[in-house]
Formats: sequence, C-alpha cells, structure tokens
Amino acid sequence: MAHIIERKRKDGTVAYLAQIAIKRKGKWAHREARSFDRKSAASSWLKKRMKEIDAAGDDLSSIRNRGRTLADAIERYTRESVKEIGRTKAQVLRSILEYDIAGMDCSDIQSHDIVAFAKEIGTSRTPSTVSNYLSHLGAVFALARPAWGMELDQQAMKDAFVVCSRLGITGKGRSRDRRPTLKELDALLTLFEQKHRHRPSSLPMHRVMGFALFSTRRQEEITRITWKGLDADHSRVFITDMKHPGDKIGNDVWCDLPKPALKIALAMPKSKDRVFPYHSDTISAAFTRACKFLGIEDLRFHDLRHEGVTRLFETGLSIPQVAAVSGHRSWSSLQRYTHIKQTGDKYEDWEWLDRLLQPLQTKPKRQIKIRS
Repeated sequence: MAHIIERKRKDGTVAYLAQIAIKRKGKWAHREARSFDRKSAASSWLKKRMKEIDAAGDDLSSIRNRGRTLADAIERYTRESVKEIGRTKAQVLRSILEYDIAGMDCSDIQSHDIVAFAKEIGTSRTPSTVSNYLSHLGAVFALARPAWGMELDQQAMKDAFVVCSRLGITGKGRSRDRRPTLKELDALLTLFEQKHRHRPSSLPMHRVMGFALFSTRRQEEITRITWKGLDADHSRVFITDMKHPGDKIGNDVWCDLPKPALKIALAMPKSKDRVFPYHSDTISAAFTRACKFLGIEDLRFHDLRHEGVTRLFETGLSIPQVAAVSGHRSWSSLQRYTHIKQTGDKYEDWEWLDRLLQPLQTKPKRQIKIRS
C-alpha cells in the first residue's frame, strides 16, 4: 500500500507525506514515510521506492535502510520530538538540510563526512557556532538508530567531535565583556521614553531595559514572568524554563529580585497575566534598531545581563548571593567576575531610577496650539 497525504504545517505551508506500508503473511513487513514540499516530488520518490521494493522480492531487509537519508532523520526528529525544540536548534537543523551531507544515506555517513561538513560550515562561522551545529546534529544521531532503525552511527559523530576539536574547527566561544556606558544607557532610555510618549500603545522598552539591567534576566525570561510568579513580599520572581545547557524545559527556578527591578515590575499595568506581555523578538528588534539609530556599536540586549551581574559584584555581593539573583547553577561560570573589586553602586544616584517608575501614558499628550 502506497499513498500520499496532504498536510498543513503550522506556518501555513503544505507538506506532502508519501507513505509506504507493506504486509507479508498478515504482518507488517515494511513501513516508511517521507515529507516533500511538492506533490510531484513525493510521487516520484514513491514510484522509485516501490520499484526497489518489488525488485527485492520477499527479502525486504536489504532495502529498509537504503534511501533513508540524514534529511529523513532530521525531519523525523523535528516531527516526532515530544519535547519542545528550541528556536535556535530548529533553525540549525533546518539549515543543515541545505548541505550535501543531508542527502547522504544514513548508513553511508562516516566520521570523515561529518568532519568535512564541519569544515564547510566553518568557512563562514566561528568555531563555537560549528560546535553548536554538531551538538544539535548529535542529538539526531543519538536517537536515529535506537528509535527508528535508521543507520546513523553515533560513534562516528563522537569521533568527528574529537577530530574537529583537535583541528580547531570547533571550540568554545569567547566570553563577551561589553558593558554599556551610562551615556549609552541614557541615550537609549531617552529614545525609548520619547517613543512611548508619542505612541503609548507601543511596548515601554525603557521599562523592559531597566528591568533587564537590575534583574539580570534574559529577554525571553522577562516575557514569561506572570503576576502570580512575582513575590513582592520576599522580593523574588519565578522563572519558568530557564536556559540550561542540559535541559531548559521544566527548569523552573525562584530567583531573588533586587529592589530596583522589583519596583519597575510593580510599576507595570496589571491589565494582563504577564508583567511584560510582549514578544521576545519584538524586544530584540527594537533594541537593535535603537542602537543602530544612535550609532551605538557592538551592544546587544543580552549585554544588560552581563552589566547587571557585574553591578552586583561591584556592590560587594558574594558569588552565592549573585547566583541567587542570576540563576546560575554552576558558580564556576561566575568565576570571571571575582577579580572585580568593590567599587560601590554607580547607579545609586542615577536619575532613571525614578523616571522608570513614572506612570505609563495610555493616551498621547494633546498638543495645544496658542493663537497669537
């Protein structure tokens, strides 16, 4: 039995699933499926596979893995994974489909093929990015054989990791030390405050920035905070699905909330369930556009977290105290801050501490024209 099923994807596009299911002596002897963007491609593949199956006769073992490519394994991984796949991982796996290795049969892929792929992507990407690509691809290799009988050799992936590391194709990313100056922060906050006054329905980026700076929270974490998860009595906040190298889904943590961050959060309107009911991508795009407009170079929204953590150390807090705010599980990741000597809080008399708490406008200011 062979047929094609038309399915609608989440993004609105249409996929054509070509399915083959063969019974022998009342039992399923062979099943396989593959998705295509065009119905004609699905039909061509179906005809080709059925010819191979017919030629194999009664012994179907020889064709079970023939024609099953790395692309098939990646698509099945993304389709059947119950756990939510992160945005970055999904993007990386989609981009791998555009390389020649994706068209190779699973059983043919050896460690040198993976190394060659790593070298190819390394021509335009940093060693740390190449490491991420291989790490995400490694998750597919780990599941393909035991879960679906697809002959991807997990040992080949492990060997490739070793080779790429020793050749310098992969490596750790450099820690960013970029800190915004008070002048840069003043310029950004002034611009965002003016924009919000002009268009009160827009997101108050000056509030979001202030909260990110003093809470040390990531932009995606900020957008998930709910009023129920804000404990004002104990000055702490409940962070869901906090980023973690092993598993961020279900990694829910209570984090201490410094007073400036708590005051900014409490100053937000309580009309919705979330304290900052905005989209992470919108925040990132607004910050990037503002930096470009103001001529501020090499500054990212995530640098506010680094600035916030540095500030906590500068005020004299210990590693455990800072970790209680930032949410770091491993104190070793905070070791690079230990050289900082206590310098006090440079934000103590900062004018924005009060300006960020002023009520948000719901309507634009009405301009009154005076006749002469």
